[in-house]
Amino acid sequence: MRGLTDRVLLVAGGATGIGAASARRLAKEGAKVVVGDINIDAAAKNAQAIAEAGGTAIAVEYDQADEASAGQLVARTVDHFGALHGVHVNAADLGEKTLGRDVDLLEMDVAIWERTLLVNLIGYATIIRAAVPHLLSAGGGPIVCTSSDATVAAEPTRPAYACSKAGVQALVRHVASRWGKERIRCNAIAPGAIMTERAYEYLERQGDDFSEKFLASPRSFRVGQPEDIAGAVAFLLSDDGEWINGQVWSVNGGAALRD
Repeated sequence: MRGLTDRVLLVAGGATGIGAASARRLAKEGAKVVVGDINIDAAAKNAQAIAEAGGTAIAVEYDQADEASAGQLVARTVDHFGALHGVHVNAADLGEKTLGRDVDLLEMDVAIWERTLLVNLIGYATIIRAAVPHLLSAGGGPIVCTSSDATVAAEPTRPAYACSKAGVQALVRHVASRWGKERIRCNAIAPGAIMTERAYEYLERQGDDFSEKFLASPRSFRVGQPEDIAGAVAFLLSDDGEWINGQVWSVNGGAALRD
């Protein structure tokens, strides 16, 4: 893909799953990658794997629920590589204590909603806020956020998660509208049934009926893998995606169909 060689790209939430696959793909395309994550051991392992494959990557520990930590992640990226050319914001709280307790409104726990929105939406905003001045200094650059097809799936559970991901879509439209003329473009990827480690854990908790429906949801011949999303992320961060701004891409094997 055009324009990724030697670009400094930050993957916020790059230790496992979609973020890890995106970091590897971007490094394979020639980018210098920062793997940011609260799970520093897994982030370091992914950065090491990238280096062993001939790429360039460092791991940085941060907590997306902490405003100062999010800002420090961006600052350390610039301090180490001297610039920032693009960002993939991917982190979310998918743990059993949060997503696993995200039930319908009659049983809702306000603390679960607050935690979900803090990490999955406000955390995205704080990363982008810290990144925008550096992108402007570099003459502009791309931002890709991970949303979800949960925004349109109308599930009987996970309303806080779905709302947080819908908020991400509104956020990318704001960023695209506010700074698009200054060469910053911002888009969202909305994955469907992607079989990450967390997805397998979630399906085990939900039981056989939910799992069967989830796995059968794509209209394609298989469920998705993290690498499927990584390819779309790389395209949107590359110069090939320069004319795409403020959009939400469903990358879901045809599970959800929309204009």
